[in-house]
Parts: sequence; C-alpha cells; structure tokens
Amino acid sequence: MRGEKEEQPDLMMTVVPEELIARDHPIRTIKRIADLALRRLEPELDRLYADVGRPSVPPEMLLKAQLLISLHSVRSERLFCEQLKYNLLFRWFLDLGASGTVFDATTFTKNRRRLMEGDIHRKFFEAVVEQAAERRLLSDEHFTVDGTLIEANASLKSFKRKDGGKGPGGASGGGGGRNAEVDFKGEKRRNDTHASTTDPDAKLYRKGNAQAAELSFMAHAFMENRSGLCVDAEVTQADGFAEREAAVKMTSRRSGKKHITVAADKGYDTKDCVARLRQLNATPHVAQNTSNRSSAIDGRTTRHVGYGLSQILRKRVEEIFGWGKSVGGLARSRLRGLARVTSQVLSTLTAYNLVRLARLTA
Repeated sequence: MRGEKEEQPDLMMTVVPEELIARDHPIRTIKRIADLALRRLEPELDRLYADVGRPSVPPEMLLKAQLLISLHSVRSERLFCEQLKYNLLFRWFLDLGASGTVFDATTFTKNRRRLMEGDIHRKFFEAVVEQAAERRLLSDEHFTVDGTLIEANASLKSFKRKDGGKGPGGASGGGGGRNAEVDFKGEKRRNDTHASTTDPDAKLYRKGNAQAAELSFMAHAFMENRSGLCVDAEVTQADGFAEREAAVKMTSRRSGKKHITVAADKGYDTKDCVARLRQLNATPHVAQNTSNRSSAIDGRTTRHVGYGLSQILRKRVEEIFGWGKSVGGLARSRLRGLARVTSQVLSTLTAYNLVRLARLTA
C-alpha cells in the first residue's frame, strides 16, 4: 500500500551541539590542539587590533573557519558561511551557539590583509608543529623536501602581452565581452613578454614536455620522516629553479649545529643544489638521476643504510600533496596573488597536520 505524504510539522527543538559530536570523533582532538595553538598566538593577535572601536569577528574564529574549509572540502568561503547557518558541527568547532546570526563571507576578505601583515597563518602553522614536538612525535634529524604545482585562479585567456599588443591570431569569433573568443595559434607566449591580467603573480609553466602549460604557483613541503608531518612550507612562483631554491631555504631554517639528512627526488640532483645543502650541514639523500648524465650523489652517500631508508620514506611526502589537493582544495587556488595563495597553502597544511596529529595521538 502506498503511503501518503504528511505535512512536515514546525520544527522546534532544544539542541546541544556538544552532545551531537561522537566522543571518539577525531574532530575533538583537532579542535583541542588548534585551540591550544591559538591560545599561544593571543599576544600576536592582540597587536593587530586597536583597543578602541567597533568589535570585529575574533581572528581565532576566522583561522579555525579556514581549517574547516580544508577539512570538509568546502568550495568557497561564501559557501562556508551559507553552511554555517545550519551545520551544527561547524558551529560547535567555532564555539558558536546553535542559533543566531553568523559572519558574512566579506569578513574573510576584510581581515585577510591584517592576518597576512602579521604573518599569522605561518605562526599558526608553526604553533601546531610545536604541539607535535612537545608530544615527542618529531625527530630533528631526517627530513624530506618536495614541490607540487597549484593551478592559479586565472584563465589562459587572461595571459596577454605586457605591451598591450596582439599576437598573430588576435581576437576572433563571436563578439567581445568579458569572455571573448581568442585564437592563440602561431603566438609564442612567454612569461617575460606576457602576464595574466587576473593574477600577475601566476606564471605559465608545464611539468613535462608531454603536458600542457598552465598558469600556476608552486608549493613546497618539508616533511619530517618519522611522523609524516609537514614541518615547513613555502609557496613560490612556478619556474625550473623554484624547487631547489625552496629546498635550500627550508633546510637553512632546520639545519645548524646538528647534522640532518634531506631526502628528495631526481629533480634535486644537481651539483649546485647538492653542494649548497652540504654547506648547510645537511646530507642530501637525493635520488640519483643518471639519464644521460652523471649524478651529483656518489657512493659516499649511497653506501649507507640510511640513504636507502630515506628513499623509501621520502615517498610519503606525496601524501601531504595528495590530501591537500583531493581534500584541502589545493588543486586550484581559491585566491589570487602570491601572498594570498601562501596563506591558503599554510592553512591547508595546518589542517593536514591536525588530521595527522589526531591519528598519531588516538
């Protein structure tokens, strides 16, 4: 017998969000560690705001909101604010009540510049890494470095000549407007003669000869081998030297009197990169590139057992980029400009570390 549709009664209920979250849910550990890290940043955040004036949304709430965007693969900040109206888990994570008004998406935009000027995204990232160190989950000897491409939030149509001229193809097809048809056939487009009008910091780059060139940025991660946590990160413009330059920069922040090892793939096997890493008191456990050339890594390094272990463990750095792109939204940046993309990458990697910490401390 076919049932009849009944009218939905008015919903009126008393809900405590704390009781809706399972006691063994990893989001509880993530929230606890994030709150501890943000508590240490309170002096830094206090210096960013005046003592008088109209109160704004707490910056801690915005930083935690960006974590939720990465953790739950929310497409945009505007969509997050829409879901915040009815998602009780989001409200619980941000210490909001079950009812009441929420902030608007423009709040992210208005406060992002202030947070970037104080380098708060990096300090939040480092505070979470310190939490892992205090739990004795990090070693200070063995690391891995790698980089990946992030598609810029800009169309190839925006990649135009800097002098304002037109290429051999010029504009063609049906009409103009904001999305006019353009024929690039026969035109050589280079970063030194062309730039994106949408995101001038994005560079045209292709990873291989058989792949298409795209407007991109490059994200670099410095992973601790034992725990798989990302302990440092950089975002640069995309070019053929960025990975090695970022590797040297991040190694210099970790090396010192204590000797460390830095594993990497074949792309880092150059004499200059290997020599600079050794100058920083770091042993480069770089995969040998012997394709029609001699490797900068010789038997003095490869004969050790630790070199073979580094070659196995270094592949775990791909898990960071895999999570960041498939879950955290780094396959294509939401923001424009090198500084803003850096803030997005740091927020996403902070979320990754929190997920990893929740598993390690389960």
